[in-house]
Amino acid sequence: MSPYVRARRLIDEAHAADPKRAADGRPAEQVYGERMDAWVSRLVPDASALLRLAARAQHLERWRVPRESFPMDKAGYHAWRKSLYAKQAERARQLLLQAGVPEDQAAEAATWVSKAELATNPGTQALEDAACLVFLENEIGAFAAQHADYPREKFVEILRRTWRKMTPRAQQFALGMELPPEIAALVKDAVAAK
Repeated sequence: MSPYVRARRLIDEAHAADPKRAADGRPAEQVYGERMDAWVSRLVPDASALLRLAARAQHLERWRVPRESFPMDKAGYHAWRKSLYAKQAERARQLLLQAGVPEDQAAEAATWVSKAELATNPGTQALEDAACLVFLENEIGAFAAQHADYPREKFVEILRRTWRKMTPRAQQFALGMELPPEIAALVKDAVAAK
């Protein structure tokens, strides 16, 4: 068995411990990892096994650091996210090394997962594109419902920031999505105001 196959198994085993479940009853992190992997494969048709592993590890054990463990304000949110990037990257590096992936490759995957060098590192950018597309395709409806108190302008601004993080290729995929009409209208406004 190759180190990449072993690493994928270790990542999926870690995902299986997520207590949160997706609609189909599977661990939410596992579903997220599969969606990330699928989007990276579409965005980068010749994606390496290493890049696909990093995509699967994007939210690795995120459930271990609840949002509520940081102050519930904007600064706390940013601190929580920064903490997650570091923890997820280090955990991914450990699992890849455990599987026998060479140290330099494990470090490279950790760089991608940590979101380091965003916009200048193609691997990091591919993961960011995939994360934005997963958000638009699968999560924005629940996000909107959870934040029903947000004014329309705030949703448009969130989508505008998401749009700016994406490459033109990812933006083209986003424009091709079939979104609920109210979400599609928000995306249209966000893109128009970029």
